[in-house]
Amino acid sequence: MKQLIFVSSVQKELAEERKAIRDFIQGNRLLGKHFDVFIFEDLPAKSRRPDDMYLDKVEACSVFVALFAAEYGWEDPKDGLSPTEREFNLATELGRHRLFFLKNADKHTKPHPKMAALTNRAKTELIYNRFNSAADLTSLLYDSLIEYLEERGTIQSKPFDAAPCRGADLADIADARIKWFLPIARRERNLNLPASASKQETLTHLKLADGDGVTNAAILLFGTDPQKHAPTAVVKCAHYHGTEVAKPIPSYQVFEGTLFEQVDGAADFVMSKLARSVGTRAASASAPVKYEMPMEAIREIIVNAVAHRDYTSNASVQVSVFADRIEVWNPGSLPRGLRPDDLTKPHSSEPANPLIARPLYLAHYIESLGTGTLDVIRHCRESDLPLPQFEQRGNQFVVTLWRDWLTADVLASLDLNDRQRQAISYVKIEGRIGNLEYQRITGAIKKTATRDLDDLVAQDLLAKVGTTGRGVHYVLARKGDIKGTKGTSAVTTDKGDTKETNGTSTGGQTNRARNVPNGPSGSTKTKKTSTRSSSTTNGRTRKKKASKKSKKK
Repeated sequence: MKQLIFVSSVQKELAEERKAIRDFIQGNRLLGKHFDVFIFEDLPAKSRRPDDMYLDKVEACSVFVALFAAEYGWEDPKDGLSPTEREFNLATELGRHRLFFLKNADKHTKPHPKMAALTNRAKTELIYNRFNSAADLTSLLYDSLIEYLEERGTIQSKPFDAAPCRGADLADIADARIKWFLPIARRERNLNLPASASKQETLTHLKLADGDGVTNAAILLFGTDPQKHAPTAVVKCAHYHGTEVAKPIPSYQVFEGTLFEQVDGAADFVMSKLARSVGTRAASASAPVKYEMPMEAIREIIVNAVAHRDYTSNASVQVSVFADRIEVWNPGSLPRGLRPDDLTKPHSSEPANPLIARPLYLAHYIESLGTGTLDVIRHCRESDLPLPQFEQRGNQFVVTLWRDWLTADVLASLDLNDRQRQAISYVKIEGRIGNLEYQRITGAIKKTATRDLDDLVAQDLLAKVGTTGRGVHYVLARKGDIKGTKGTSAVTTDKGDTKETNGTSTGGQTNRARNVPNGPSGSTKTKKTSTRSSSTTNGRTRKKKASKKSKKK
């Protein structure tokens, strides 16, 4: 039977934090198995008692979570006590397991005198933690609840990656995947194991064996059927034509298999949706192919998500390809003390799943421990793309990679009229726009459309392809054109879903694909995709026009 957690705080304060606790525990695969949560917002509105307390729920709870901030709340005329203090007193009297969290106040906010007194009393009775945001709070609460379950013997003390995988043994490890891994690890990282090492020897060396059994990490990395033991350990990929989530989804795939296969499949999915240009054979026998985004950055972000995700969560890693960006969501949060901004500078390596991260490093899926986000930033800079964004959204950590330099913030800072903004959005989705299309989507007459488009070219936002005739069109300018450092190619690419063959999903149908190029099975089951692109070379560097911008209508 699940234990009840009672979350106590002033009802008109910390509503976001209360809901964050509920959502976090319900969405966490481990905690959700052991706990239910009571917050007064879950009651029907007509049943709520905003100025009363829920002492019956306090009596029923096993864990009492006290969230204190500045307000004291409604006071009972009889004794001057608030529901929050009365609930805290009862939990103390009943001997419930109490967890105390105090929200940091800004220097201009003074706590209510009675709340200050209650806080000081609680500090003398309990060890407490301070928090700034809901993300801070859920991370602190997770550690406290895990410690609570461990102390009572409810769960083992080992983390997920090191814990034994129930119902699995050495027979569930694929020989082919071990044989694929060993020569790569020996070549890339000088792994001190012979290429002929057995499954048992390999797992023991990597600390993935557990007596006669195997760990969760071993199954996810080398298992014959990882999803049999961890159904949500997959990567879900979706491609949208626009800049928002919309149905039907043009292309959707779920990548299963080992973590190596999932990374390869997801990275190939993303790259197949990006624009690409084909160069000449002047330098080599084969024509070079250049993508609009660096493949190294794409792979690194996906590998990070797989390596650092919370595998006790019911959620999966999600990769979304939009017209202007790529988002990678993974369940979990940064280690305690590490904030999203810290990822933009040198920082310590604290993998959430070290027994998963090390084999990924040995197989060269991870370049070097602790530098992944810095490598992504470097690749984006070298490609003249905006820096990636790192943020915590509820129980998910999200990384955003921008496909072009015209982000929402950049566009908002530019002096553009509504027609021009509409045209920029259109080009991001369709890849190009002509004068007739401009007239059609904005309602402008030909003269106005020409003036608007010339102005966008003058501002180095669009690049004109062609000189006269129906073939003239406009594409997004490259950031390098603005810098004026070198000539660039204006590439026109079909921005719709890439042409897919061999059964690849469309219209929202799910494909479950497995892919290991050069992988252990010797064959690839991934659905093949192809991208059609053509390029028109603008061989000279465009000079910034000195003329004044056309008057906007």
